[in-house]
Amino acid sequence: MRCEETYAVQTNEPYHEFKRGWPIVLSSLLGIGLGLSPLPFYTMGVFAPHLTEAFGWPIDKIMFGLTVTTLMVLWAAPLTGLLAQKYGVRRVAITSLALFSFAFMSLGLMTGSLTHFYLTWAVIAIVGAGTLPITFTRAVNGWFDSKRGFALGLSLMGTGIFGFFSKGLTATLIEAVGWRGAYVGLGLLPLVIALPAAILLLRESPVAKAEGEAAPLHPGGLTVGQTLKDWRFWLMAVGFFMISLALGGIPPNLEKILTDTGMPLSTVLGLTSLVGLSAIAGRVIGGWLVDAFWAPAVAFFILAMPAISCWLLAGAGIDGTTAAISILLVGFALGVEYDLMAYLLGRYFGLKSYTIIYSILYVFFSLGAGFGPWAFALRYGIDQSYGPALTFAAVALVLVAASFLLLGKYREFADERTEP
Repeated sequence: MRCEETYAVQTNEPYHEFKRGWPIVLSSLLGIGLGLSPLPFYTMGVFAPHLTEAFGWPIDKIMFGLTVTTLMVLWAAPLTGLLAQKYGVRRVAITSLALFSFAFMSLGLMTGSLTHFYLTWAVIAIVGAGTLPITFTRAVNGWFDSKRGFALGLSLMGTGIFGFFSKGLTATLIEAVGWRGAYVGLGLLPLVIALPAAILLLRESPVAKAEGEAAPLHPGGLTVGQTLKDWRFWLMAVGFFMISLALGGIPPNLEKILTDTGMPLSTVLGLTSLVGLSAIAGRVIGGWLVDAFWAPAVAFFILAMPAISCWLLAGAGIDGTTAAISILLVGFALGVEYDLMAYLLGRYFGLKSYTIIYSILYVFFSLGAGFGPWAFALRYGIDQSYGPALTFAAVALVLVAASFLLLGKYREFADERTEP
């Protein structure tokens, strides 16, 4: 037997959705913002010069730490999806936040061994996989419908908020307590902020019941097998891999891209912090846009715009204003990509197997995000210029953003009743 109403539709008005769902949004914002996705990504470029000075490691070897993280996420993300499906997102997220915090702090014990460095990042990825949007966006999707895009945007805004403050905070901590102490200070953030919020506020999606019936409803949608046979999933997989490769390679290398133009480091740090600021705007505005308009069209417009940034950054003699505009466009797109991935999955494949499907798609996304910084740095080592990498990114962004227009109209899924 099926019922056409979901929880979110039963509480149809946006006011009621946010009245009941705000704790989920807040705990998700803090959990994602202080988790595995942004913490390494936004701080690696600030730590890199100090690791080079301490151990003599070249920039591409340091950036490969993010690639190691990606390789571990390849299997840790699907496993996390399975665990969240079986035990619930709350248990997985709470456990992962605690373990991730201690693992990240252990970077302060780093020796001069690259093997030690890479093994530490591998552990961080494995225990921190539950802090990825895999868990939190499942909870948000279950609590919201008419304002789902906006709620996802607010929840994922944490990466932008932290991204805005992280580079300056990291530099300040390094100056005050050294790079080892900075790793400990940053690692404490998820333990003292995000973990208590998850314990107090994060809850599983509510179980809806039709009037006069006792059997619970479960979210409708495609099974994992049905999804993997759908060309739309593979278009998204390839698309988000290329998008994350092109966009993800820029922020960790941004300090080097700009200092190579002769800008002083103090100016560069001020400019690079704009990535996080514009990502915040991307989260909120992007979420509102996908609620108001067809999401693939929103994706095309926003994800193609950073091609202009790549072209400008690849040019010679870039000034502060041009650099700021370029960074704002990149950050805005970075703020939208997570929202889009979660939103498109829910609209085209439903919530029945959401955590598992999301985790599989996240593998492709994280492959691009993990290899992007290393690939940019490696190409720089060959050419002594970021120009070729940025040119490739510009072309890829336009082509992939256009491919999302092929997805077609949203699908409708009825919730499923499981009889006891």
